[in-house]
Amino acid sequence: MTNTTLAAINGATCLDDLYKVFDAHHYTAGWHKKRRSLWPQPATEFTPQHWRYAEAMAALDRAGEWIGTDLAERRNLLMFNPVGDNDYASTRTLVTAYQMIKPGEYARAHRHSPNALRVVLDAQPGLFTVVNGIKLPMNPGDVLLTPNWCWHSHYNEGQHKAYWIDVLDVPLVHQLEPMFYEEFPDGYQPVTSEPKESAFCYPLAWAEAELAKAEAAAGVRRLVLPSQPHIPTMELSHMALARGATTGVERTTANRIFAIVRGQGTSVVGGKRFEWHRGDVFVVPTWAPFEITASEDAIIFQANDEPTQRMLGFYRRATQP
Repeated sequence: MTNTTLAAINGATCLDDLYKVFDAHHYTAGWHKKRRSLWPQPATEFTPQHWRYAEAMAALDRAGEWIGTDLAERRNLLMFNPVGDNDYASTRTLVTAYQMIKPGEYARAHRHSPNALRVVLDAQPGLFTVVNGIKLPMNPGDVLLTPNWCWHSHYNEGQHKAYWIDVLDVPLVHQLEPMFYEEFPDGYQPVTSEPKESAFCYPLAWAEAELAKAEAAAGVRRLVLPSQPHIPTMELSHMALARGATTGVERTTANRIFAIVRGQGTSVVGGKRFEWHRGDVFVVPTWAPFEITASEDAIIFQANDEPTQRMLGFYRRATQP
């Protein structure tokens, strides 16, 4: 502080005089702050939301008449939560989007700090992604990983349009601010290997076989994907529900994104009821109670930030949702 500032402090005749000095020098009096900094339980502005694949597919098809991968690196529709001026994040820490690529299109390669993954919805032979030179075919229901700072690009050498769901932890990186981004120098990275199996790909057939071996609890089977070594910020999982099965009400601090791989049913999230079908997406913000019920046999993919919260010691589950 300067001598002038000290003089103003010493010359103050009331708290209001001090507050003016505090404000000028970027101090906030803890007893006089404009907004609360602590509260008894999570109180997020983010709300439960539901997006329909049928609508997104139609919108991407129309957009594809005017926008191509030569103009936009990715033809995608971000699913944002209507909080303030937010037009990006789906939950506080995660974002999800629908993406479409037309026959003959290549999505240019880049890499970035955030982790990413894909859940393939509709695809025909000839669709693949390349991660650090590894060619990974994209088949319906497959989950493919793009760990942070891995080069990645997408190719459609087939005869049909392809659609998938992206999930990234970009909002988490926005909050922490260690963002780096780089475009591949030559635009399209070369394929250096085509393995039959990869730690970056979890085929739906494999997941179904693992789910079949899992013990069922009231018609619900769960499978956590072994993806943590590659994407430590998120837990990825599949859940299989028999017709009529329900998860029961759960409530935790994790932010969750659900994508319907197969089937249909309903969810009640924070008091909001959603009727979902294959390809739909819905989100559960932190501390919102949720229950999922299948009206026909269903498989649901989930991505959440529970590992990040556990690493930081913040994760909690309600004992009585």
